[in-house]
Amino acid sequence: DVQLQASGGGLVQAGGSLRLSCAASGFSFDDYDIGWFRQVPGKEREGVSCISNSDGTTYYADSVKGRFTMSSDNAKNTVYLQMNSLKPEDAAVYHCAAFKGSLLRLWVRIPVSKYWGQGTQVTVSS
Repeated sequence: DVQLQASGGGLVQAGGSLRLSCAASGFSFDDYDIGWFRQVPGKEREGVSCISNSDGTTYYADSVKGRFTMSSDNAKNTVYLQMNSLKPEDAAVYHCAAFKGSLLRLWVRIPVSKYWGQGTQVTVSS
């Protein structure tokens, strides 16, 4: 079965850091790009970052550029999201999702599918 398990969320003070992990299994990890998305109740889902597993290129939402860094460890089928200088507005449930490279240009709008994982809650206190 396809599984993407996000972890590493928690409560942090503004200005602090967290490192999220997304462990994938049940599919050929190297053949998929991976994205991080965040969701706040009542607000539109936001694409935070994604990585192209074909060449390692990363993409970031303007709201997190310079603060978040995404990386991939293909040997472990795991991607990471290092989040620094966290702000209260970064608080959300963070999900990871896998998608084919053909969708990379549209990554922020990929539909929810079996290649989405359960999220991890990030709370930032001011």
